[in-house]
Amino acid sequence: MYKTIIRPLFFSFDPEKIHHFTFSLIRFFHKIGFGSLFRSIYKIENPKLERELFGLKFPNPVGLAAGFDKDAKLYKELSNFGFGFIEIGTVTPKPQAGNDKPRLFRLKEDSAIINRMGFNNGGVEEAVERLKENSSAPLGDQNSVSERSRGNRVLIGGNIGKNKITPNEEAVNDYIICFEALFDYVDYFVVNVSSPNTPNLRALQEKKPLTDLLQTLQNRNNSKEKRKPILLKIAPDLTDEQLLDIVEIVSETKIDGVIATNTTISRDGISSANKSEMGGLSGKPLNKRATEVIRFLSENSNKAFPIIGVGGIHTAEDALEKLDAGASLVQLYTGFIYEGPDLIKQINKTILKRK
Repeated sequence: MYKTIIRPLFFSFDPEKIHHFTFSLIRFFHKIGFGSLFRSIYKIENPKLERELFGLKFPNPVGLAAGFDKDAKLYKELSNFGFGFIEIGTVTPKPQAGNDKPRLFRLKEDSAIINRMGFNNGGVEEAVERLKENSSAPLGDQNSVSERSRGNRVLIGGNIGKNKITPNEEAVNDYIICFEALFDYVDYFVVNVSSPNTPNLRALQEKKPLTDLLQTLQNRNNSKEKRKPILLKIAPDLTDEQLLDIVEIVSETKIDGVIATNTTISRDGISSANKSEMGGLSGKPLNKRATEVIRFLSENSNKAFPIIGVGGIHTAEDALEKLDAGASLVQLYTGFIYEGPDLIKQINKTILKRK
């Protein structure tokens, strides 16, 4: 039904407008009691799907990537589609409008999306207010998955970045502000220095500034009574040499893992008319490269740290390839838009069949 009726209808409208309309629609259906119906259709609860990573228990290995629910407006409702965890953000210290519209483009022939959103969000404090209710339920490393599910507690990742007007030499302060504000309300952190849509942001992926940034956050983290996992989200466009630097930086700073990968600036093999639009490309064309990066990191680190695999997952087989390449968990974004919520269920069912 989704691919034959709903998607063609949605794809006939402006992508950013239909994104906000979909949020309103999902919220409406939950208000009139459809949440339990969505759970019964899409959610699979099975102990064999559970994963334990960096002190957290994930009810299943399929998560929603950052960028979909930037401002933590819909994470509870979205969890009813079967996600094991949801990553909000990217959030910045101050609210910002992002880049000029239009800034979101479908590439239907390639099953892809180009976005140049530019970290549009309402600011970290606004997100915190929405997350406070979720934080009142037990944390993932304190209760069983079944107990957390009954409490409607969903594991939340906080993806943090810097404001556009903040120069790179002062960027660490923006990340600290977001880290401190979100600390009590998320289960893990993701440091985003890999979006191509904030000017000069990717320069922070260079070895020295990245090491300094991660070590500063890790020092703050270790001073807490109970630390939170910190992960780094990297670009798929890094060279092998830069990826080896990432392995070294993770080892040196002792952060908890890597998310591979963000969107790409490459347009190799793209046929859609929108391929000339500036921004980060996500979807099927990213699948192979994202898997290559996962495998490279896993093999060259000797599986020293967990990897969350994201990029071009449109089928259960795509997800399994990333898990086989060395990922411990996977995340969806563009695949969720193109294939619908049944993709989450299909991935989990396929994983169970392999057990």
